Amino acid sequence: MTQARPLLSERQRLAWLRLIRTPNVGPATFRDLINRFGSAETAIEELPGLMRNAGAAAAPRIPPVSAAEAEMEKANRFGARFVGIGEPDYPPQLRRMDYPPPLIAVKGNGAIFSLPAVAIVGARNASLAGLKMARMLAAAVGKEGYAVISGLARGIDTAAHEGSIATGTVGVLAGGLDRPYPPENAGLCERIAESGAVVTEMPFGWEPRAQDFPRRNRVVAGLGLGLVVVEAARRSGSLISARLANEMGRIVFSVPGSPLDPRAEGANRLLKDGAVLVTSAEDILDALAPLTLTESPPEIDLDEPPDFSDAPTPAETDRSKILEALGPVPTGIDELIWHTGLHPAQVFMILLELDLAGRLERHSGGAVSIVFPDP
Repeated sequence: MTQARPLLSERQRLAWLRLIRTPNVGPATFRDLINRFGSAETAIEELPGLMRNAGAAAAPRIPPVSAAEAEMEKANRFGARFVGIGEPDYPPQLRRMDYPPPLIAVKGNGAIFSLPAVAIVGARNASLAGLKMARMLAAAVGKEGYAVISGLARGIDTAAHEGSIATGTVGVLAGGLDRPYPPENAGLCERIAESGAVVTEMPFGWEPRAQDFPRRNRVVAGLGLGLVVVEAARRSGSLISARLANEMGRIVFSVPGSPLDPRAEGANRLLKDGAVLVTSAEDILDALAPLTLTESPPEIDLDEPPDFSDAPTPAETDRSKILEALGPVPTGIDELIWHTGLHPAQVFMILLELDLAGRLERHSGGAVSIVFPDP
């Protein structure tokens, strides 16, 4: 008999929300802090010292308890909830990502996440043929028991949601749950939440910025077993989603388009690069069928044991070694450990300090690079 996953206590949930809302604390840094200190409450206490060690000029802007309580109350009034990684309502497929969001805001039916899922994305200024194709694909895979994931944008995203709203769809926002973008999709969000779900990593009241959409695209890609592109220009957010899906080991699909239509240039390029050709829903279903039989995602404990040993606290000379070894080119952490001769725990600790100070950039595959201050 499978043991039920534990729930966060309200005190834990509050501390998790404060920690993830702290500037420079993203999913990777959050996980490292929990691994190092055992709880979000302890990590919050240690943040000022960690940032001083990395040379940060200002103290961390940790949200006060009152701000986190206010956001949780706003979520309750909005009919939403915060779900932590490892809890029953947390999307199982999202847990397969490298550094999944530790806490997401969800409005709707959490049961939708138990279904196998496929993402459908594409151009905002889509053609009528593209919109029709997206609706048809979404409706067909939905009838076969798949949830359809998309980003609630104009065009293909909206068509994919509309095609699958009767069978179950998940909308991912780049802003707060109360700030859908585009605003005209507010009604669609409400309809989606009746049988599916709307999710976001971002705080309530957050107006989406250009830099927030790639983060949204990462969640869209992570929620599905595969990702389908229906019309995408040579440079588009849909191609970012496809790249992220490929890096996560998801299957990338693409619907071919006319070489004369610039909206099909990116989708056709994906086909040249090895994406699965889609002319009907059967192409998607046939490719995804074997994946629905694989084992469940690994369980993730809420209270993880520290991954750091009792190695000595890093000295200033140790920090200098790391800073000298890092540059703008992504470098593997194993290479840093070998090159510097430092204990792995010391290297991870120094990287954590740099990350909190906004001086570290993380790349796919676990590589890191240094962010040089502006002259």
